[in-house]
Amino acid sequence: MVDEPKEITERDLHNWQMLEAFQEALDRVFARATLHRTFAAPGRRVGYGPYLSLFLFGLFNPVVESMRGLCGISELPRVQREVCGSRISLGTFSELQHVIAPELLHQVFQDLAQRAPAHQKPHPKLAALNVIAQDGSLWRALPRMGWAEYGVGPKGEAKGVRLHLRFSVVDGKPTDAKVQRGKSCERKALREMSVPGQISVGDRYYGEDYQLFADVEQASAFFVFRLKESAVIHTERALPLTEEDRAAGVVRHVWAVLGANEASRSIRVRIVEIRTRDQHLLLVTNLPIEQADAALIGLMYRKRWDIELFFRWIKCILGCRHFFAESPAGVTIQLYLALIASLLFQFYTGQRPNKRTMELIQFYLMGWATPEELIRLLEQQVARQAARKKG
Repeated sequence: MVDEPKEITERDLHNWQMLEAFQEALDRVFARATLHRTFAAPGRRVGYGPYLSLFLFGLFNPVVESMRGLCGISELPRVQREVCGSRISLGTFSELQHVIAPELLHQVFQDLAQRAPAHQKPHPKLAALNVIAQDGSLWRALPRMGWAEYGVGPKGEAKGVRLHLRFSVVDGKPTDAKVQRGKSCERKALREMSVPGQISVGDRYYGEDYQLFADVEQASAFFVFRLKESAVIHTERALPLTEEDRAAGVVRHVWAVLGANEASRSIRVRIVEIRTRDQHLLLVTNLPIEQADAALIGLMYRKRWDIELFFRWIKCILGCRHFFAESPAGVTIQLYLALIASLLFQFYTGQRPNKRTMELIQFYLMGWATPEELIRLLEQQVARQAARKKG
């Protein structure tokens, strides 16, 4: 016998106050935009603000697992009062995902990214640099989402949606994103998203495309990529190693070109090879020596791991594991809202909360802790984290 879906009550829901910052950002962006004509229709009861606020509220609350459940909580008095204003039917929710341009949510995300506090104190050697890790992460899609092709599985039948993300390793927060079908190319996304003056840091997948090196340089940008150990390196000139370089594990620092033959040769690049007890890194960059020595190149690449931790956080801690909407526009809106949620948590706490910190916030928002208790518990949690890092 199939269990009946559990009815969600107001006591099951939390994270009400964070919606205020989101609604303010919506107003800043949407006030300048040309919206779909449906929002000017006389009979329109639900605008973009209530719809998107309800959508975001659903991501904050793990008890909401479907579009039906999301529309169901819109009937609750407090949800109507503080989130969406009135009941939102399944038909209305489904319709609105097709008339709100996802690009507007991208702008809201960037608006909040600029205003969000840094997640971490920048490393002293990186503080003056614009170092951006880029990577893509795949979200599994339902089989019926035919547009979200990925091409893996015995018959290439798996479905997926890929989030291409640029993440500041200096401030510890996302700065730009692009949502595409699962089989979209990550190197193409980096070409489209790189910004003049920024230093893009990427894994071995980016280091396989030598034409990418030239394209990034042509765009007046910089890169630090990892190479495969089998890369063919033609050394032009060896560079001296400093004591700091040796302390960082650098064993080779040279000017070189890459490629097995003339047709596949790369632009002139610097190669930094690092060997430690548990790691071997072969890195390539177009950064001038005076801007970044060999040890700093290694530090930039090691900080790339922060983007992997962020993907893990947004999937596991925030719980963005299922889609409320299944169209390309609806999925794109949801993933932008998930990124917006991560920034709103930083607004609310001054940092990206871990699982324990999120539990504390939820206890307060559900009325189980006073503001004074929340502050005291958060301070204790932050102090424990700092002690663990020092240890």
